Order: sequence, then C-alpha cells, then structure tokens
Amino acid sequence: MSAERLPRLEPRLLHPRYWPQWFGLGVLWLLVLLPWRWQMWLGRRLGRLAMRLLKSRERIARRSLELAFPELSSTEREQLLVRNFESVGCAIFEVGMAWFWPDWRMRALMRIEGEEHVHAAVEQGQGMLLLSCHFLTLELNARCFGLVRPGVGVYRPNTNPVLEYAQYHGRCKSNKYLVDRTDVKGMIKALRNGDALWYAPDHDYGRHASVFVPFFGVEQAATITGTATLARVKNTVTLPCYNIRDEHGYVLHIGAPLEDYPTGDDVADATRSNQVVEAAVRHAPEQYMWLHRRFKTVPEGMPPRY
Repeated sequence: MSAERLPRLEPRLLHPRYWPQWFGLGVLWLLVLLPWRWQMWLGRRLGRLAMRLLKSRERIARRSLELAFPELSSTEREQLLVRNFESVGCAIFEVGMAWFWPDWRMRALMRIEGEEHVHAAVEQGQGMLLLSCHFLTLELNARCFGLVRPGVGVYRPNTNPVLEYAQYHGRCKSNKYLVDRTDVKGMIKALRNGDALWYAPDHDYGRHASVFVPFFGVEQAATITGTATLARVKNTVTLPCYNIRDEHGYVLHIGAPLEDYPTGDDVADATRSNQVVEAAVRHAPEQYMWLHRRFKTVPEGMPPRY
C-alpha cells in the first residue's frame, strides 16, 4: 500500500459514531496488560459463553468438523468443538497481544522452529511465499514472523475506518506493510523485491479461480489456484508457516522450501497446498477457524453441505 493510502488518524475518526470502536480497543488494550495465563483463562471462558450465544456459528463449526473428521466419533467431535470455541475466546486476547504488546513481551512467549530456512532465502536474495492458513492465532503468526524477518501481509480491508486503522497499524507492528487480497500485482511486486509474503489460501472463495480437490474428509473442496501463481514468481521459494499455542506460549513453525512446487498443473498444485495446510492443522485442530464455512462451494449438481 502506498504512503498516500495508509490509514491515518484523522479528525473524522474521533466522531461520536466511532466512540464504541475506540472504547472496545481501549478495553482490549487494558486486558492484554494482564499476565498471559490470566488472559488464556478468561479467553477459554469467553469462548464457552460465545458457544452458547452464537448458535449459527456453533452449527457451522459442528458441520465443518463433521465433514473434515468423519473418522471421529460424535463424542470426540463435540469435545473438539468445545475446545475450538475456547480457542475462539483466546483469539480475542491474541489479537490484542499482536497489536499492542511490545517486542520484548512477544519474544518472551514465542519459540521458532525452522528459522534457518528464512536466513537461507535472505542470503540468496529470494522472495518467500509463506504458505499459511487460518489458525485462530493468525494475528500472532504475522507478528512473530515479523520479529524474525519483517514481511508483507495479505489482508481484507475493514469497512469501518477506526477498525481499519487499528488493524493495519497493529498488523504492521513488526512488519512492513499490507496489500489488499485482490491486489495480485502488489503481491508479485513484494516477492520480486525479495520480501516475505504471508498468504493463506485455505478459505472457500467460491468458484472463481478455484478447483475442486481433497481437503481433510472432503474429496471435492473448492481451493484457489493463486498459491501456485505466486509461487511461480521468479526467484521465489514457498515456505510452510504457521503459529500454534501450547501451555508455554506460541511456536512459530517455518518449514523447508517445498520441492517440485509448483508443477504447472492447477489440480496437482492445489492438492499439494491443501496437503501442507492439512498437515499443519492436524497439529492443533482445535485452534483452526472451523467457524468459517470452508466447504460451502460444491460442484454442479451436488446438494449444499451446510
């Protein structure tokens, strides 16, 4: 994003219509001053409350888990559903941590696996396509990676100018800038400049530029082909990258560059990217964004899944 288009703290953002958003951000800033374990305790309870109140989201998450894990019993899936909503509650605090915590506090809770792959790419002047996914800890994924190597994020701008201001500058706390998810030229430019580009292709974006390939227990999941398009940018390596929570803090996993990727075959490449994402999610399935209707788009003639 150019300097002219950066979200700025303008007088209009202080209008009373935006006071609720400023109040919410202020409360979040205060809450993340608490010790981390207190935040996680509160987050789990907030998540259980959300599960009782957000019935439509509960139904979506339950159905997503049914589709993704047919091998689990209904009891096992219900237990996973509860843990997933607990993680949803924790994610609220983790957004505040990512946006407001100083570097020293963030570093105290993060551990890194595979940092050598980043250093190798930097030494060779390569752009890095960070193949990631929508874990509920995704805000911390970008923040933690930025403490290793400031990069560029792909995001959807918020229509509320106060939240857009907070989101943009919060996500750039340890990174360079963000590009709109529709700005393919901006993504390519970042990779050509040797930057790291955070990219999560695992949501269902409809039929446009998508193919139907396996993902978890669904044989025909709509999957975008843009990952391989970006991976074809000259002198670019594709590194799996995701962040998960454990009892000690957060672990940023950075995988080795994918070999023989992309191949030029959209189906094969989308299948490969789904396999990378699925392997990551299986490390902590309760921390994945199952509230999203990941399997909503179906092939012609197939009944709706939700």
